[in-house]
Amino acid sequence: MITEMTKRDLPGFAIGGLSGGEEKAHFWRMVHLSTDYLPKHKPRYLMGVGYAVDLVVCSALGCDMYDCVFPTRTARFGSALVSTGQLQLKNKQYARDFRPIDENCRCSTCARYTRAYLHSIASQETVACHLVTVHNIAYQMSLMSSIRQSILEGRFPQFVQEFMDTMYPDRNYPGWVVDALAAVNINLQKPPLNHTPVDTSLENTNS
Repeated sequence: MITEMTKRDLPGFAIGGLSGGEEKAHFWRMVHLSTDYLPKHKPRYLMGVGYAVDLVVCSALGCDMYDCVFPTRTARFGSALVSTGQLQLKNKQYARDFRPIDENCRCSTCARYTRAYLHSIASQETVACHLVTVHNIAYQMSLMSSIRQSILEGRFPQFVQEFMDTMYPDRNYPGWVVDALAAVNINLQKPPLNHTPVDTSLENTNS
């Protein structure tokens, strides 16, 4: 089927039917299989994928474009996307946290509002959903821009290692991530024996 489809002179190709709850071990293998068969000189669009880790891994597997409701849907629950995972802004720990969601983010939400303010309205006003959505989309755009730039500069494997180390500071990477990246010759480095992991569990959760 893929062979016949690629005979058509189309501007690009979509990969669908994934991200529906299947095991990650099956998910990445189907993505890899699809990108292996699809033309390299045309965009490969992976439908419905939006978790940050998935975006990085699937970009390594050869996907170019994505769409997903995740950044807006998760914003409705007061969950803000950051480089270490997610901030659950409804949690009490943010009631007196006067920092922006992400001090390195240049979105309008981070420029104007604090975690404490967003916490105070997260369960009461719908505007909170909009404000967190603005940030979440800005995070996703920034992530994809960083992926693209690292590819252009020939340092994508280094970017992947740094991204995963930030997301998983103890370097306890999910097995499917390790396997998927190894399939395209990106081998994540394990921590040294005397490495002491940083505990970020009180603030962030990884997707």
